[in-house]
Amino acid sequence: MPTNARARAPVRPEVWVNCAASADGRIAYAGGRRALLSSPEDLRRVQGLRAESDAILVGVGTVLKDDPSLRVHWDLLGRPEDGPRTRVVVDSTGRTPPAARVLDGSAPTIVAVSERSARAFPAHVRTIVAGRETVDLAALFVRLRGEGLRRVLVEGGAEILGRVLRAGLFDRFTIYYAPSIIGGATAPPVARGPDAGPRDRGTPLRLAALDRLGEGYVATYLPSGPDASVIRDGDSPPAEVPP
Repeated sequence: MPTNARARAPVRPEVWVNCAASADGRIAYAGGRRALLSSPEDLRRVQGLRAESDAILVGVGTVLKDDPSLRVHWDLLGRPEDGPRTRVVVDSTGRTPPAARVLDGSAPTIVAVSERSARAFPAHVRTIVAGRETVDLAALFVRLRGEGLRRVLVEGGAEILGRVLRAGLFDRFTIYYAPSIIGGATAPPVARGPDAGPRDRGTPLRLAALDRLGEGYVATYLPSGPDASVIRDGDSPPAEVPP
């Protein structure tokens, strides 16, 4: 049996992290109030990413604040509809509102909870338990690959972005920087979470591309450092940014 990593079965999907931020690195206004940062060009780019993914993942905070549908807007791409993508909500304690659009049954939906949650979701919603106190994202990604999901697009919010990026659980990170400044003390940053310790050097990245897009620009980063390699599908090349 081959022993090299590329010959082994993938342990998780390819994970693509994407977000939009102000020029000072904020993804929303004070208190998490939604900020429309993406330009029309970036909105089309994001829909292209969704179309090329098997699943779109957000945290419950995004559901509570924005009530997203997480669907592909095929009209923005000028392409015929190619079916819905699976929606994944990370919701450790089962706070997703019953009337949330992600629970409307219009697309396959997975809610990931921890063992603390006693919430019963509608029959059409697949519930995955991963973790005791909070959802274990590494374990969740393995479970998602077992569900047949080969590429997952992580869209937010700040806590989910922080957890995925700081843990190195990603293969590509794209961020659209809008030509605006938000500032403030409570406007969420791109990656929120516990403060780094004195010996924590953060998550090293390698800049792969920097592209002008409308009035803003998109930076594309790849993981860097000794822990950057992941086990993915056999000979699948790294994903390219859709045109």
